[in-house]
Formats: sequence, structure tokens, C-alpha cells
Amino acid sequence: MQKNKIIMASKFNSEELMAMESRYGAHNYHPLPVVLAKGSGAKVWDVEGKEYYDFLSAYSAVNQGHCHPKIVEAMCEQAHRLTLSSRAFYNDCLGPWEKYVTEYFGYDKVLPMNSGAEADETALKLARRWGTVCKGIPNDEVQIVCCEGNFHGRTITIITMSNDPDSYANYGPLTPGFIRIPYNDADALEKVLAERGDKIAGFLVEPIQGEAGVYVPDDGYLKKCYDICHKYNVLFMADEVQCGIARTGKMLACDHEGVRPDILILGKALGGGVVPVSAALADDHIMMNIKPGEHGSTFGGNPIAAKVSMAALQVIKDENLVEKAAYLGNIFRTEIGKISSPMIEKVRGKGLLNAVIIRPKDGKEAWDVCLKMKENGVLAKPTHQHIIRFAPPLVITEDELRDAIDRIKKSIKSFE
Repeated sequence: MQKNKIIMASKFNSEELMAMESRYGAHNYHPLPVVLAKGSGAKVWDVEGKEYYDFLSAYSAVNQGHCHPKIVEAMCEQAHRLTLSSRAFYNDCLGPWEKYVTEYFGYDKVLPMNSGAEADETALKLARRWGTVCKGIPNDEVQIVCCEGNFHGRTITIITMSNDPDSYANYGPLTPGFIRIPYNDADALEKVLAERGDKIAGFLVEPIQGEAGVYVPDDGYLKKCYDICHKYNVLFMADEVQCGIARTGKMLACDHEGVRPDILILGKALGGGVVPVSAALADDHIMMNIKPGEHGSTFGGNPIAAKVSMAALQVIKDENLVEKAAYLGNIFRTEIGKISSPMIEKVRGKGLLNAVIIRPKDGKEAWDVCLKMKENGVLAKPTHQHIIRFAPPLVITEDELRDAIDRIKKSIKSFE
């Protein structure tokens, strides 16, 4: 009966729907060939009714699980009252959300946006404004330091920071004002700040580089960078869009080293996978340099987003998802590490943000492994061709996780 209900959700089959996207949509993605029609918890179903474990979680936007009833209820309840006011007027949801979020993460102020890229752009603007107004850097000379291998989004300014040609090639002219250094190299940060720190406003870093293949830096790296930034009066900005909100077994990935960013950037799971919600958080001496009319967003801080975000964050606490991610993440890395296969080169990660580096075998690569996993009921996606990221919803049970691990093992062993 359940399978029939899923099929009835669409009058088209998977092949027809994929063909429709190919015909009418831009070809800026290369999805796994599966068309999803329903999600609940850690599972999703395609239009034909086949069940899968979701091991991508919409790039960690669905930490609380698909269609979490408390989050969906908050959205539906508010949708019947008021959906959008814009910031031209006050609404009765934004203030309570701002109070909730700032107290939740421990900052004076929050600036709400929608996408992770918008939140990163907001952080860059905050840092540049602080650099000119507070640090006294000439307006056209402000610099931001970023890292090789970064992924902060897709805007023109953000792709300027990337060293991946797929991101920046043929989109020029790119935005000036960025210095790129190696990731996981605190000495490189010290060197550039010692040489040019008087013109540098901020250092933007992912505590764990997700798109780069769940690249976890050495222990102590973040704390060293934080201390170096403060030594040279430079803002430490942490992009926790993907690795924040319980994903790594701490509320924030920076919490593993006791680091409190000067500017904290959040997105994805901040909206519980229900509506897009993002934010930049900072204290007054940084945030209050932006005055009315100098930055904003029509949908940023809308009533539905505010209600959904509070529900999403409350679920994290109520269901102990921080502790659960830490516990289940150790099981995942241990069990995947036991798989004897020439295709597994390395397993790495923290909490339930993990990656397996795939060594090609007989012409078969990470994409082929993902296709085989799909056949066996587990959905994941390669990044950089040889790395598979595994990030299930944090609500997954231990039994479900172990079942999925068995399917992953079966898929990898099938290539022997």
C-alpha cells in the first residue's frame, strides 16, 4: 500500500522525470540517476517506491531527518498565519528567533539570510566593513585570507577564493582582495599575516573541508589559527554551513578545539531541510558597523524561516543529536575500516561527516561504487571523482546504520 502511495505522487516515472530535467533544466549538476518522491527520517523512496538510506542528507541540510514532524508542523502552522513581510516592517517571529539563535550560539547579534553562500557573502562584507571602519584599512586595500581546497558557495566573489577550475574558470573578471594559503598550515597563516596583516581584515576557513572530501585538519590547527588571527588583529571567520549544527559530534566543529569564531557562518541544517535559512553571527563591535540600508535580503528572516529554524534547533537538543553523531560516527569509521578491499584507500571524518577515498580498480571508480550502492539501497555521491562522502541524517538509528554499512560493504566487495 505504501509503495502505491509513493508511485501516485507523480504521474511520471523516473526515466521521464530525468529526461524532463535534461530537456528543460540547465545542465549544471550531474545527479545520481534516482528520482526521489518521499522522505522520512534517514530514508527516502523513489517514484517507483524503492527504499534507500540517504547518506548525503542534502549536503548536511537534513541533519534532523527528512520531514521531521515537529519542523514540518512549525512550517505549516506559520504558513497559515503570515509567510512574508519583508524587512520593511517588523513581524512577530523574527525577534524571538534572533533572541533564540543568539542565545543558542552565544553571540550578541545575528544577521539572517537564506543560502549558505549568502551567509558567507555577509561574513565577507562584515569583515571588510570592520576592516575599514575599525582597523583603519583603506577601503580599496582590504584583504581576506582563505584556504586552498575551500568551497564556500557559487557567487562570483566566492568562486574567486577557489582553486578549483570547475568553480572559477571562464567567469572573469573575478573579485580582487583575496589571499589563498594552504589548508591545515598554521605557519602559512602566520607568515602572510606577519607580512601583510595591516591590510588583512579576516581569515575565512572551514573547520572541516566538506566538498574537498571531508578533509579533517590536524588537531590544534583551528586553535593555532584563531590565536594567530588575534595576535595580528584579524577576524577569525568559520564557515560551519556544512559541518556545524551537530554534524561532527559537537554542536559546532570549532567546539572540538574550544574556538569561538569572531564571525560564525551557518546554513543548511539551520532550516532543518525544510526551508532555506542561513545566518552570520557576531558580537556588536563587528555587527553594528552595518547600518540600515547597507545590507539585507527580502526573504532573510521571514516568519516561516524563523519558526522552522527554532524548531530545527530545538530538535537537535531534544533528541541529543550531538551525542548521537559522535557515537554513531565512531561505529561507522570502525566498521568501514574493517572492510578488506583494495578499493578502500582511507577512511576519515568526525561524527557523521565521513569520507572514503576510493582507489580505482579495473576502471571502476567512486561513481561506479555509488551506482552499485544505489542498487543496494544506499545513496551517496562522489566528490573530486575519487572520494565518497557519507553523511546520513543524524536521526538514523544504530540498527539502520549497521544495515547500511552492510550494504556499503556488499557494494564495494562486488568489484572484487
